[in-house]
Amino acid sequence: MSEPRSEDVCPFLREDADGILRFAIEGDISEEIARSLCAVFRRVSESGREVFVLADARRVGTLTAAARSAMAEELRGVRFGGVAVFGASFSVRVVTTLASRSVQFFTGEVYPMAFFDTEDEACAWLLAQRDAIRATQRQGA
Repeated sequence: MSEPRSEDVCPFLREDADGILRFAIEGDISEEIARSLCAVFRRVSESGREVFVLADARRVGTLTAAARSAMAEELRGVRFGGVAVFGASFSVRVVTTLASRSVQFFTGEVYPMAFFDTEDEACAWLLAQRDAIRATQRQGA
């Protein structure tokens, strides 16, 4: 039996061949949505891979308090190689930054996160993050 695909567990998220988890959410991010995302992130991390996330924030609403709490709880031990957000409004950038810092504080995991205007810029940054991590791992091997 094969492992469920990311799209089956979390229909607004897909994993590309390059290993990047891409998601786009329209509207508010609820606790249920946050837990669905976290489940996929954990699965990828538990497989031994770094988690690279590309978030399309052009139509996202708010990140509810319950969603922030769920993320802080669910993301312990997840190894993020990078999180790139594109198309975020100023208010979404502020809330995302605060949420990211609280998750990093509660989980003890620090990871790079950056905001971009376009998907191409965000994807290029993530691929550079991935390549840098792989190069470091090869040097250490």
